[in-house]
Amino acid sequence: MPEFLDWSIIGPAFAAGVIILSTHVPLGQEVLNRGIIFIDLAIAQVAGLGVIAAYAMEWDPEGIQVQIAAVSAALVAAVGLNWTEKRWPGIQEPIIGVLFILAATGGILLLTGNPHGSEHLKELLVGQILWQTWSSLVPIAVLYVVILAIWFGFRPQLGGLKFYLAFAVVVTASVQIVGIYLVFASLIVPALATYGIKKGNRLIVGYIIGGVSYMAGITLSVVFDLPTGAVIVWTMVATALLGGLVISDKKRT
Repeated sequence: MPEFLDWSIIGPAFAAGVIILSTHVPLGQEVLNRGIIFIDLAIAQVAGLGVIAAYAMEWDPEGIQVQIAAVSAALVAAVGLNWTEKRWPGIQEPIIGVLFILAATGGILLLTGNPHGSEHLKELLVGQILWQTWSSLVPIAVLYVVILAIWFGFRPQLGGLKFYLAFAVVVTASVQIVGIYLVFASLIVPALATYGIKKGNRLIVGYIIGGVSYMAGITLSVVFDLPTGAVIVWTMVATALLGGLVISDKKRT
């Protein structure tokens, strides 16, 4: 590996991507199946609003209060969306969109007058994946092992509220590492690229597309000194398009 590609930086960043993908690929496929595409974006933005609220109250950014604020906001949103899905199922997607825009503008309002407001917003949108360390990834890895065990072990029972709550916990943890944009891309792009292929193969191909995208995006961002989260989103879409074309060509033959 070239000297300018420092594995002490790229290694933890790629591991963070793999950890994120471990839950986001199967959850993204479920979101696509349910037809509630923008729930991830809305929940991520609400979790971000919780973080911003903690900043506004001048809580320690590394303290447990921030995590509690973020997950509490996301869980409240999850319970609310579960209620609206039962009451107004035909307009659930527009409701999710309204929730997103309220959370997004609420964050802007809370950061008004904060000298570091633009910096906080940028961190929430594009994340800080290159600043991750091996030790910082341990808590989220343990959390995701538990979530994956529940997901694959009790999936038939994860309808309604349980799905929304599990989704809220996963997204809250992810958004503080990779940012809102990359959370959305990690959930939806591999799911779209693999839409229509067999269930077992779909999961494997989704993981491959995501893994290749993270490695390529991290490497390109380091080489060209570009924002990592944004580059990964573009490489993921490019990889998904290529993968989707290959998959569609195989279906025709």
